[in-house]
This record gives sequence, structure tokens and C-alpha cells, in this order.
Amino acid sequence: MWFTEFYSLFTESMVNLFTGNGIATMVVMLAISIFAGMLLGKLKVKGVSLGITWVLFVGIALGALMSTAGIDLVGQVVPEGKKFAGEHMNEHMLHFIKEFGLILFVTGVGIQVGPGFFKSFKKGGLALNGMVVVNVALGVLITYVIAKLANENLTDMTGVYTGAVTNTPGLSAAQQTVREIGPEGADRIMANGYAVAYPLAVVGMIVTCLIMKPIGKKRCDAVGENVDQDAPKATISSKGHKIKLVPIFIIIMLGVVVGSIPIPVGMQAPLKLGLAGGPLVVALIGSWLGVKRGWFTTEFTESQGVAMLREVGIALFLAAVGLGAGGSFIDTVQNGGYMWILYGLIITMVPPLLVGTFCRLVLKTEIYTLMGVIGGMHTDPPTLAFANNVAPEGSKQPNLGYATVYPLTMFLRIFTAQLLVLMAV
Repeated sequence: MWFTEFYSLFTESMVNLFTGNGIATMVVMLAISIFAGMLLGKLKVKGVSLGITWVLFVGIALGALMSTAGIDLVGQVVPEGKKFAGEHMNEHMLHFIKEFGLILFVTGVGIQVGPGFFKSFKKGGLALNGMVVVNVALGVLITYVIAKLANENLTDMTGVYTGAVTNTPGLSAAQQTVREIGPEGADRIMANGYAVAYPLAVVGMIVTCLIMKPIGKKRCDAVGENVDQDAPKATISSKGHKIKLVPIFIIIMLGVVVGSIPIPVGMQAPLKLGLAGGPLVVALIGSWLGVKRGWFTTEFTESQGVAMLREVGIALFLAAVGLGAGGSFIDTVQNGGYMWILYGLIITMVPPLLVGTFCRLVLKTEIYTLMGVIGGMHTDPPTLAFANNVAPEGSKQPNLGYATVYPLTMFLRIFTAQLLVLMAV
């Protein structure tokens, strides 16, 4: 009799845990998305993996599965005609987790690359960052032209744009803007565009690197082996170092304040650095000044603690985005979203092909540096991993190219994603 009562209570508790409307249910879904996504991220095809991006796809699958079963992310039966899952009690919680995860991610990135970023401009980084501006401008122009020629909603195409350049902070900034001035639900469609375009974007950038290899002659450029000690590092130190929470949360606080400052651009709403750009700016400057003034050491900025902060942040962000968008993903693809794959591939490949050819033929950029730059111009770790895999053993060129252009790329992607939304409304 005791066992029967226990079994009944246990079964009811487990059903409520996976289909309930509490915080525990959300934590379980996030944990499943992150755990399964990270396991799948270990899979490699010819040495290349999508890595932690699998967390996004697992989250989408969970959200879609629950929506198909007639249950949303918090266990409520989806009303007839309701398009999206996850719109009830825990919507605000999911939004908080997504944004806080992104803040942790960009703060970790800024702390890691800050000490060497400003030095790179003295070592040939200025020309490469000039190419970043051209690359981003081309991507925005192509996105706008496709939207007009294909009669696509520019807000939806903004999601495709962020996925095509594999930039999650840009997606977040665009979603934040569209929630303020755009139609309800547009941010979820935007997340679907991102998810549809992302996988082939990784493949497209690797193909671009391969196309660039036979163009021009191999030579070292201004960002070369002789300046490795001064260039920003994309790799992580293996040394353990105790993470310093006080400066990190001061950076986060100041970053949110800076990100909230409006920048008038004569449109319906001002641009902002937002919850991604603000902490990134403050982290870059803070870590650079911190090392320069001796407030903390490079062992701290390159520590495993900071790396863990970054990885936990991006995992939470991707899981929350996937779970929030999963309910509408299948409908979006079936209703014409499959074309976004093609549009995304065009946005991914055309700008770096043009810019890369110029770098090889005119700037005479060394090929493995350029591969890193291509990865950095799209803030894409899998491309960097590929570049390191094909570069000569011991070469630091891909890491140097990637880290030199990464911060400016991040700022521009955040601004241009918002700009596309503002142009759409």
C-alpha cells in the first residue's frame, strides 16, 4: 500500500516536473538543452564541429516537440490558433536567462581580448579592421536588397542576417529593438531565421577560406609571426586562476549602464549598445586598463575561470533562444522559411569573398591570417578551428587574425542588426 501511494505521488511529481509551470520545469529544459547540445558539439566532420551551437538546435527541437504535443514550455495546453509556444508564465524568466547569459558571454570575451586589442592597431590591425567595416556594410546591403527583390519582411531577414554571420549578440540586439517597436512575435520569427541560416553559414565560411587559399601568394603581413607577443590572443591559458567576481560584476553593472545610453540616428528609435555591446565595451577597456595599471594580471584575463564564464553564458543564451523559438520553427520553415537558407548563404559568402580577394591581391595578407580574419569577421569559432587545423603546426596566424578583428566586428553587427529593424518599421 505504501509503495502504491509512493508510486502514484512519484509519477504525478515527474509528470508535473516535465509539463508543469514552475521554475523547476524551465531549469530541467535548459539543462537538457545544454547537456545534449554540448555532447553533440563534440561530433566532428573532418576536424570541424558546430560546437556549442548544438545547444540552440536541441532547444529548438524541445520547443517544437512540446508544441507538436500540444504543450508549451510551461505545461499549458496551447490554445487553438495559438502560434507560439512558451508565451505564458515563464516567458519573462526565459527572457531574463537569455539576456543574462549573453551579458556573461560578452563580458568574458571582452576581458579575454581587451589587453591585446588596442595594441593590434599598431601592428597592421588598422587595415584589417577597415576590411571589417567593408565586409559588414556589404552584408547589410545584400540583406536589404534580398528583402526588397524577394518581397521578404526586412525584420524577418534581420534574423537571417544574424544567423548568416553567426552573431548571437546581434540577434539579441535586434530582438530587443523589435520588442520595443515591432509587432508581437516578430522576435521569435527572427530567432527562427537565425537558426535556419546558421548551419550553412559555418560551412560557407569554411568554403570561402578554401577558395581564398590559391588566390595571391603566401607571405607574412603586418600581423605576422614577429609580433605574436603583442597581438590579442584568441586561445585560453591552461593555467588555473581564481576568478575575481568583484571586478567582473562591476564591469557588468557599468556595461549595462553604458549599453542603455541612447544614440539618436534620426529614425523611429535610437540605437543603443544594448545588453551585449555595453558590457563588451566596458570589458574591453576595463581589462586593457586593468592589465596596464596592474589591477590584475594577464593570468586572470586568460584564466579558465573567465573562459568558463563565457561558455556558461553562451550556453544559457542559446538554450533560451532555442526553447523560445522552437514552437514556431516548423511552421516558419514550411511557410517559405526554407528560402532563408539560400539567402543566408549569399549573405555569408559574398562579402568575405570580395573582401578576402582584395586582402590577398592588394593588401597581400598572409593566407592563414586571412582565414582567421574571415572567422573573426563573422565571430565564428568553427571557422577559426578549421583555420588552425589546416595551418602549419605551431602557427599563431589564424588566432591573431581572428582576435584582431573580433571586437570591432561585434560592435558593428550589434548596430547594423538594430539598424535593419529600424529600417523595416
